Amino acid sequence: MSDSVSSTARYVRALRPLDAALIVIGGIIGGGIFLNPGIAAQRTESGLALLAMWVGAGVLTLIGALCYAELGARRPSAGGIYVYLREAFGPLAGFLFGWTMLLVIYSGSTAAVATIFASYASALFDLPPRAATPLAAAALAFVAGINLFGIRLGATIQNAFALLKLLAVAALVACGLYLAGIGAGAHAVLGADETRRGVGFMGAALPVLFAYSGFTYLNNLAGEVDQPQRTLPRALFLGMLGVILAYALVNVAYLAALGHDGLAASTAPAAEVMQRVFGTVGAKVIALGIAISTLGFCNITVVAGARVLQVMGEDGLFFRSVARLHPVHRTPNLALVLLAGWSIVLVLSGSYGQLLDYATFADWLACAIGVATLFWYRRHDGGTASFRVPGYPLLPLVFIGVIGWVVIETMRSNPMNAGIGVLIMLAGVPVYFVWRRLFSAARP
Repeated sequence: MSDSVSSTARYVRALRPLDAALIVIGGIIGGGIFLNPGIAAQRTESGLALLAMWVGAGVLTLIGALCYAELGARRPSAGGIYVYLREAFGPLAGFLFGWTMLLVIYSGSTAAVATIFASYASALFDLPPRAATPLAAAALAFVAGINLFGIRLGATIQNAFALLKLLAVAALVACGLYLAGIGAGAHAVLGADETRRGVGFMGAALPVLFAYSGFTYLNNLAGEVDQPQRTLPRALFLGMLGVILAYALVNVAYLAALGHDGLAASTAPAAEVMQRVFGTVGAKVIALGIAISTLGFCNITVVAGARVLQVMGEDGLFFRSVARLHPVHRTPNLALVLLAGWSIVLVLSGSYGQLLDYATFADWLACAIGVATLFWYRRHDGGTASFRVPGYPLLPLVFIGVIGWVVIETMRSNPMNAGIGVLIMLAGVPVYFVWRRLFSAARP
């Protein structure tokens, strides 16, 4: 796969190691760690069990990130999972990923998180509730617009988003530990809640695993990473370690300040912790932190998803015009506008939440199938990769097995939403064959 999409314009490898690592961090940390960690607390028996769940899920995600580090080193070009599926399993598999990504996974998550941004920004600036929807749409137009002028500008702004959200995490951790005190904090973190019984590993693991999704976005941008064979593995490894550390410390702060019972009962633990220390000012500060964090997430999903659409256009599996890069800025501007535009439609329609419920599990399913392509690459490429995941084949099999279990349990526990999600994906099959028939120039 070439890094170009036309004979006149090529991607520029302008993303440095720090940029790449912050993309990993920013693609994972959105609003979830600030808003809904109480769900996992409701489903665990103690603070220690809760922390073990967050760290364990982080280690599992790190295994997946290491697998994607090898995949990125083998194919350091734009497109990520789409490219791996297309090469290993054929163009239909790649098309189905791109189809679902455009319709639901990236667009739905972007619309949902943009709405979270708008709700916090509206509260921060005392805007009326009716302003939330146009504000969310404007935010998506903004993140698409800044990325029309080159990856360097977009990366600089994304770095600022990522560093500010890490600053919000640090402030939250400091306030939580300050509230706790040394002795009471240790008891709150480790102590069990005798009135609550756990609901099993899977019930607690699902919300935690979903908070770790997004680590594959950097691979979509591999065509713009400088020295990708070295930078991609390092960025994925260090970025994931940073996220695991941040999530663990935030949960320690929640438990220390609120206790396991208090965390389980809280719907907005970050705001509660900050308000206890700084009052209304603290609530405003964390609202600003959540707004920045969610806006940064939207920025990454739009940028990463646009690269998939652009490569699909190059392959003849999407509109050829979407494959063009701007001759000066070297950005897939039409793909950016298309993905952001569809996300805005979902925001305005209000249907994104339902769509996201239907196909949230598809994101992790695609991650697992992407890891499965590693076996194909090992068989066909041999030892040509500059980075090879340690513990092969055991670690990739562990990742695939656990995520497969998550997907099956999700389908079993919520067959309606999962079934509709599967139907959305399968609806792409006839679309693929019609597309190939109508556009004979498509690449075989």
